[in-house]
Amino acid sequence: MRYYFAPMEGITSYLHRAIHRRFFPGVDRYYMPFVSPSQGHAFTKREKADLSPERNAGVPAVPQLLTRRAEDFIWAAGELAHMGYREVNLNLGCPSGTVTAKGKGSGFLAFPEELERFLDEIYGVNLPIDISIKTRLGVRDEGEFPALLELYNRYPVKELTIHPRVQKDLYRLPVRPAAFAQAAEGCKLPLCYNGDLCTVADCRNIEGQYPGVEAIMLGRALVADPALVRKIQGGPPATAGELETFHNALYDAYTEAFGSRRNAMLRMKEIWYYHIHLFRDHEKHAKHIRKARETGDFEAWTASAYRELELLPELPRGLDDGTPWN
Repeated sequence: MRYYFAPMEGITSYLHRAIHRRFFPGVDRYYMPFVSPSQGHAFTKREKADLSPERNAGVPAVPQLLTRRAEDFIWAAGELAHMGYREVNLNLGCPSGTVTAKGKGSGFLAFPEELERFLDEIYGVNLPIDISIKTRLGVRDEGEFPALLELYNRYPVKELTIHPRVQKDLYRLPVRPAAFAQAAEGCKLPLCYNGDLCTVADCRNIEGQYPGVEAIMLGRALVADPALVRKIQGGPPATAGELETFHNALYDAYTEAFGSRRNAMLRMKEIWYYHIHLFRDHEKHAKHIRKARETGDFEAWTASAYRELELLPELPRGLDDGTPWN
């Protein structure tokens, strides 16, 4: 079984990938937050920074593209191949309203004929890079997926990652295991599962129930518990000391990159939104970390969490409970 780190915009940057790899090796691929190529065919300064091969050295990173224009995908994929990447992932899974309103991400699934033309074009040219796909089950109804899967099965997809929700489910409604089981049975492609896996047992259940699944992609749970893949592979859970050292290395790296301790604190709060769930009776610390305006207060309360709170053996459900942090 292979284990992947899902792309999470604003969190899994090149700094996070590199530092996670240093402290918690074992992830087979790190999928990058999506790049949305424009008709101008030029990456932004921010995109170039995250895609830089030098900054991703030693990290098995895979870029992800979000677009509904085949010519833009083909251009970007060619540029990524020139940088040395061997795989690019097509995002057909993002459920964000700002993305789907443009017919991108999982919004593209509402236009199967256009999607077919798109796939014909990108797989019809001889790109020097493998193309994988991450998808949802459809837009409104899981009954949309059999036709989508039949479409995917026609192409030499490097790997198909299925997130078993429809776009309208966002991340709040439960995953749809029956629909995934049906999809796994009909899938002729290398298959990866993604969605609501929080514990070692969750991953073991996927391995046991779906023998055709070759990879598991973890997102929010791996941000919350950086050692989760190590635990799945039979290693020990992280100690509070390990977690604090990882946290501080990441905080320092963001401080240097941003030139501001306060801006680094704001980025770290996005991680604590998930990470705090690894601690028992964390409510008081969560409140103070969330409300911290001064870096000294933030640093004091995060240090206190590592030194005073008990770590849970496994993550609970509900990592994204809708509580605003900033």
